[in-house]
Amino acid sequence: MDEILSIRNLTVEIMSVRGIVNAVRGVNLSVAPNEIMGIVGESGCGKSMTVKSIMRLSDEKNIAYGGEIFFQGKDVLQMTSKELQDMRGKDITMIYQDPMVSFDPLKKVGEQIMELVLLKENISKEEAKERVLKLFRDVEINPPEQRFNQYPHQMSGGMLQRMVIAMAFITNPKLLLADEPTTALDVTTQAQILDLIKKMKEEEGMSVIIVTHNLGVVAEICDKVSVMYAGQVVERADVHQLFNHPLHPYTHALMASNPTAGKRGQHMTTIEGAPPLLYKPITGCPFAARCSKATKACFETAPEMKEYEPGHSAACLNIA
Repeated sequence: MDEILSIRNLTVEIMSVRGIVNAVRGVNLSVAPNEIMGIVGESGCGKSMTVKSIMRLSDEKNIAYGGEIFFQGKDVLQMTSKELQDMRGKDITMIYQDPMVSFDPLKKVGEQIMELVLLKENISKEEAKERVLKLFRDVEINPPEQRFNQYPHQMSGGMLQRMVIAMAFITNPKLLLADEPTTALDVTTQAQILDLIKKMKEEEGMSVIIVTHNLGVVAEICDKVSVMYAGQVVERADVHQLFNHPLHPYTHALMASNPTAGKRGQHMTTIEGAPPLLYKPITGCPFAARCSKATKACFETAPEMKEYEPGHSAACLNIA
């Protein structure tokens, strides 16, 4: 199966007041057509920066990219401004954690989504509006005509996130990027949004990358998972492999600290220590200082990604 997206040795360096921050350090991952890839890890591990790099959304005055990001066979990092503009919002779209950032508060939501259709498609206003209303019905935004004429502040967080998803799907993209799309929502609405993403993905046949720190979201929606720590992917696996047989100590620690119904009334397990500072050089394994299995070699030698079973790889010196 051909990959729709292939990221090879991606590095992202950001200039800050403390020096150069190595936010992404040699990330490799790929996404197949009609596949949902989860990227999971603690805050600051580089998962959002990795996803933003796919569309080159960061301010490039203070940022330097390295490596390659091939989308449908073309390197995004070599694209011109015109090529990027044509790709964004049409071939690749993005859903953010806070739906309010996606809309102008002074304009009707339906009109804003219609403007995107007119920008990307050579059709009339009447055709564009009908497409928006049809999509509203598809994603269960009811009544569609009334919602079309409402402003962002007139909608709940869950309804507004449905609007963001409608806007993301309106141009039939090949790849959807979802950056913590359910974090601000209650559990019931979160489940509805995940079901909606799965439904639209199946109907449209697109690929999805979802960024989250919530392993429950990963288990619910993902086909494959990349676990990130300190700007690197430390484990890659099929979702069933990851939950049934996690390999990396960091993945074990994430799962142990994840709240579950069986832990009710018990003290929460936490990961001791803090991630390394990414503006300082890292020697050896970046997780070594927090790892109960670390040996002297872990502080001296950086582990390489190794495949332990088909489709299941990890970067650790102490996996049997």
